[in-house]
Parts: sequence; structure tokens; C-alpha cells
Amino acid sequence: MRVEQGSVREPVSGGGGDFSRLASALMVLFGGGVDQVIDDAAFRGWALRLFVHQTTANATYRRFCEGRGRTPGNVDAWEDVPAVPATAFKHLDLASGDGGVEATFRTSGTTGGGGERGRHPVPSLALYRAALLPNLKAALLPEGERLPLVSLIPPPDAVPDSSLSTMIGAAADSLCDGAVWLVDVAGRLDVDRFIRTAAELRERDRPALVTGTAFAFVHLVDALVARNTRPHLPVGTRIMETGGFKGRSRVLERDALYAALHERLGVPEHRVVNEYGMTELLSQLYEPVLREGPGAERRHVPPPWLRVRALDPTTLKPVPAGEPGLLAFFDLANAGSVCHVLTEDVGTVTEDGVRLRGRVRGAEPRGCSRAMEELMSAGDARS
Repeated sequence: MRVEQGSVREPVSGGGGDFSRLASALMVLFGGGVDQVIDDAAFRGWALRLFVHQTTANATYRRFCEGRGRTPGNVDAWEDVPAVPATAFKHLDLASGDGGVEATFRTSGTTGGGGERGRHPVPSLALYRAALLPNLKAALLPEGERLPLVSLIPPPDAVPDSSLSTMIGAAADSLCDGAVWLVDVAGRLDVDRFIRTAAELRERDRPALVTGTAFAFVHLVDALVARNTRPHLPVGTRIMETGGFKGRSRVLERDALYAALHERLGVPEHRVVNEYGMTELLSQLYEPVLREGPGAERRHVPPPWLRVRALDPTTLKPVPAGEPGLLAFFDLANAGSVCHVLTEDVGTVTEDGVRLRGRVRGAEPRGCSRAMEELMSAGDARS
């Protein structure tokens, strides 16, 4: 449950097209942190304001919405703003800024699409950082201490088109006490340096924040088992694990991975936090295990500027709370692209968070397929 802290700034008024002014106002909003309450009326105001902006700034998205009979003149609820399938980021320019972009994040291209990579244009990295930092701090550094960062994710200068590397780089710069980067651009993990770093942290009795993908941690565990070594990390260390095993030959169930990390690194399983994010969203969801303690139920909690629904895969209508459906996200941090994104991830949504069930297997869900066909038609109609 969130505790209200101060007042939520109302969205700026006026017509669309002024992304810089929108971004500045949103940064103030995000600066209120994850414990603020953005009630339904305030969220609706922001969502509809951004709908005006995005249909004004992005002709493809505007035609898609018009094809569905939805315009700012007849949409009165954020739930009725047309959602763009996440796969659209592979095929269409979805920028809704004032004309330029500061970065383009690209997906890994390892699930579906024959390796085709999605791209998310980011007109303002400052807005991206404003959304990610308070959320990451609350989930991974709730005590407020600046800990050393040990990253099994490549540094942002090595892969500037990776949203994950950019996110961890922002955390290193703003929230941590130095950083050790152990994976290079080719994905090679420096196991020897990890072992040395762990020894240095033990000597200083300095806990750390360790970040990595699930596969990187599997690779680390395998290497440590092969060397018959257990480089335990100091008490107070926490791990952020993200991603899956897409396109990889070695698979380890999450519970088994967390148990192996406990055995090899000495980090208790209740201090391993899973992050759920994707290139198509500029906000992230985290498990609240560090904030709530060892007995916390594992689920993913969105920040207050992100709304999540579970939808029927055929009709795209909401399913009852607690029943599985396709996850759709309305992310105010996506002000510079499209806020409402429909994924092929399956999960349940309740008042206290999101519980992931995996991804749709096989063919694209009918609702997603229809939406994608309509969006591609809108893109083909560009003048």
C-alpha cells in the first residue's frame, strides 16, 4: 500500500505538441517518488493529456486511433486509449517528441521476429532517468545508503542502445558508490575479477548491489562450481536479477537459481529482487522483497505513474482481478513515444501487484494480431 506524501501535480493544460514542457512537468511528478498517491482522477488527467500530445505528434499512431474510432474528442478514460502491440516497435517509428531523439533503445531480437529488433526512440533521457531512479532506489536501496555496484550487465558506453545498460549506468552514477563492470560488449564475464572484487568487499565488510540478467548469473554460478569456489559477499548485499533465458542453451528454474546464488555467494534468497521491464516501456516493476522483508510475497509492483491491466487475448477486454490475461501497460514515462502498450506476456493483476505467468506460446493472440494489422495499415498510409 502506498502512503500519500504531499500533493500530486496536475497535468499541464493546453494542446499537444510541446513535449519539452510535458517532460518537465512529468519529471516533477516522478520526483514525488513511488510512495506518492496518484489517484484515478489525476492519472486520467495525465493520460488524456498525453493522448492529445501523441496523436498530434505521431501521424501513424493518430491514424491507428482514428481507425478504431478513438480520438481525443471522444475518449474520456485512459483505458479507452488504443494500445499499441509491443511488436509494433519492430516495424514503425513511434516517436512522439518535438522532432529529435537523444537515444534509441533496441530490443535483443531473440524472441520471434526472426531476430528483428524493436526500437524505442527516447526524446529525453532526463525524463527516463527521472522515472527509473526513484523506483530503483526504493526497490534495491531502500535504506538510502550508497552501495558499491557490481554489474554483470555491460556498461552503457559499450552498448548505448541497451535500455538495461543505460538504467544500470544511471543507477551507478546517481545512487551507488562506484561501479565494477564485469561483462563486456560481447557478453564475456570476467569471473576472476568477480572473485577478486568479492574478496575486496569482504575485506572492507562492504555490502554491494549486484545486478545481472538471469543468464549471466547462471554463467557465473556454473563457473564458480567448475572452480569449486564460494566467494561469499558481505551481509547486507542484495542482488537484482532480470530477464530470462531467451535463445540460451542452459536453463535453470528461478528458485534453483536463487538457491545456487545463496550457496555460492552467500546472499539469502529473500535478498534477490527480480526486475520486470522491457525496451518498450520506460518504467520498470520490481518485487518488493527488500521493502517488505523476508516474508514478502513475490510479485511485481508498478510505480504510481504506471497502470497495468490483464486483458482477454481474443477480445482485449479486461478480465476479472486475479484471472490471467495479456498484460497491457499505460506508462506515463512513455510520453515521447506511445503510453499504452499491449504485450504478449501473461499475468494476473490485483490491487497489490502483478504476478507473471510467462509468455503466450505459439501464434500471436488474435487481439494482438488484429491490433498489429491495423497499426501496420496506419503506417502504410503515411504521406
